[in-house]
Amino acid sequence: MEFTVKLTDAQSRVVIEKGCHTHLKDYMDFNGRVMVVSDDNIPDSIKETVLNQFDGAVLAEVPMGEKAKSLEIYSDLLATLLENGFSRKDFIIALGGGVVGDLAGFVASTYKRGCRFVSIPTSTLAQIDSSIGGKVAINMNGIKNCVGSFYHPETVFVDTDTLKTLETRHFYNGLVEAVKAGCIADKQLFGIFKEHAAELAADSPYLEEIITRSLLIKRSVVQQDEKEQNLRKILNFGHTIGHAIESLYNLKDYYHGECVANGMVMIEENPQIKADLTDIFAKMHIPFVPDLDADKCIEFIKNDKKASGVTIDVVKVDRIGEAYIEKTEIENLRKYFGS
Repeated sequence: MEFTVKLTDAQSRVVIEKGCHTHLKDYMDFNGRVMVVSDDNIPDSIKETVLNQFDGAVLAEVPMGEKAKSLEIYSDLLATLLENGFSRKDFIIALGGGVVGDLAGFVASTYKRGCRFVSIPTSTLAQIDSSIGGKVAINMNGIKNCVGSFYHPETVFVDTDTLKTLETRHFYNGLVEAVKAGCIADKQLFGIFKEHAAELAADSPYLEEIITRSLLIKRSVVQQDEKEQNLRKILNFGHTIGHAIESLYNLKDYYHGECVANGMVMIEENPQIKADLTDIFAKMHIPFVPDLDADKCIEFIKNDKKASGVTIDVVKVDRIGEAYIEKTEIENLRKYFGS
């Protein structure tokens, strides 16, 4: 399957096909040099399959996890591009999960005011959510994604075969974003999780439908609100509290999707939806975070890039498939932490 995300000044082609990462040149003309940005957890076989398709390709490996999204590593990648004589007509390929996509995309957006960018997401989180939409960023001073821009990949290659190498925890971590998509815009997608959460795996017959439905939801929202002025904020359901949890644990211990899952359950006020979410996440082995420090979480929320003075826009879901935005005083979020 293919579709296009059409934006004001750009567009992204999305290819969803098993095995597509093995023959990239059949889909587009790579008429330039290539640097592949990947992390040290991606199997060598996948890296070699991509690298061997390009003469003289450069591999830039970064550490796995949020620690890769630092000013130091960002600077190292820019230096690698300069040392190897890359121009703005050359390509940066993100090969990995959401962290690699964020980092490589931000490098592509800033190197010589923007070079060509392609994404090959290899995690459920990236395939379902972060690979489209154009948000690219790094972290600073313990605050997630506080330095970034909007920059869209020319092509996104979604190959579910690459998910077979994922650890179970990483696999379910990414599926949280699909649960979120169902909550805000797709009752049928949410229904798949209610019925089949316990049996989902990389070879599941439901996986491609889950990924496709999630990406089409995001495409619809992003095309209407590319720069997150209003509607796109509904994609942040669970993220305000989730990002605070990530910061509380110094961007380690718990993964992004796990923190968002906790945020979704905590912010949800409809008892039935709250119970359904709790059941779904339990079946997906999502850990529930204990002993949150409400004071520290509130301080992190005040530093959230979406905060405006003493208020922040919070996404609410009263009925599955429908979401709305409610401007909320940050201090009033204490009730969701039980204090």
